[in-house]
Amino acid sequence: MRGVYENPLGSGIWWVHYYAAGKRHREKVGRKSDAIKLYQSRKADVVAGRKLPELRNSKVVTLSELIDDVLEFVAHHKDNRSYESKGEIVRKALGSKPAADLTPQELERWLRIRCKTPATANRYKAFVSLCYREGIRNGKVTVNPARLVRQRKEGTGRLRFLSREEYERLHKVIAVRFPERLAEFVVSVHTGMRLSEQYSCMWSQVDLERRTIELTKTKNGSARTVHLNADALTAISSLKRPLQKASDPVFPREGSQGRFDTRSWFQPCLEEAKITNYVWHSNRHTFCSWLAMAGASIIEIQELAGHKTITMSARYSHLSPEHRLSVIDRIATVS
Repeated sequence: MRGVYENPLGSGIWWVHYYAAGKRHREKVGRKSDAIKLYQSRKADVVAGRKLPELRNSKVVTLSELIDDVLEFVAHHKDNRSYESKGEIVRKALGSKPAADLTPQELERWLRIRCKTPATANRYKAFVSLCYREGIRNGKVTVNPARLVRQRKEGTGRLRFLSREEYERLHKVIAVRFPERLAEFVVSVHTGMRLSEQYSCMWSQVDLERRTIELTKTKNGSARTVHLNADALTAISSLKRPLQKASDPVFPREGSQGRFDTRSWFQPCLEEAKITNYVWHSNRHTFCSWLAMAGASIIEIQELAGHKTITMSARYSHLSPEHRLSVIDRIATVS
């Protein structure tokens, strides 16, 4: 017997087995090429009489244990809540399974059943992959099955934005139903701040004289300055109260858990205003789209929205009148 085999057949997971000191040894490796190298190394060790490494077979490591380790690893990450949420969902479905026994096929099947969109499936695949990478780093597993799961092709994303008429309609509904929330909505649309950026903002970051907000914690990790137009400035100024501390949040969070809750009041307002296929994050698309329609360049949109790559900003270029005119001018016969 060669000593290298795939188990189960077609799984992409390769094992080696060999005899040493009268005992049969099996090790799970992963790729076929790695399995062949390990088998040759172990065989050479046996022939030379070298002591073989101790294998960690005495304790069964479950996927739940890998999840615990990775949650400890990301405890201070800015998206720590997202990791915790994914961790509990994966734990409930696969946590009791021995980590070494999970195959790419099983993981792919679970992702197909659990996730409605390619983007969601890719995020969960990435989380499981992180669990196994940490497990390998900690010496608890030797292979990462998520690495062999196919990445799903994602769409360009939802680019739904409000027309001026829709904005006015929604503005009126919020002003009547949730007047205390109106400033949050106006600031979101007129600054393009991400939800986490807006609701973690403190008064110490706001300069009403210079009409700016200095963001220190952003999604792409780079600090940036948010500029306030007249609408955003008026909205933020309306929230200022006497004896306010610099450390107070501009937009206080709801509940004892301090969650960013916008759905509880934003969704009913959308329904009353008869606006469909729109979520809070779409306010950011509205901001970028209005900039493009006002003639902002892709570079300007990138800077104002805080996009890490210009590709993100380029999605709005088709809305720019300058862009459309420059394309048409290229085919003109009269200079």
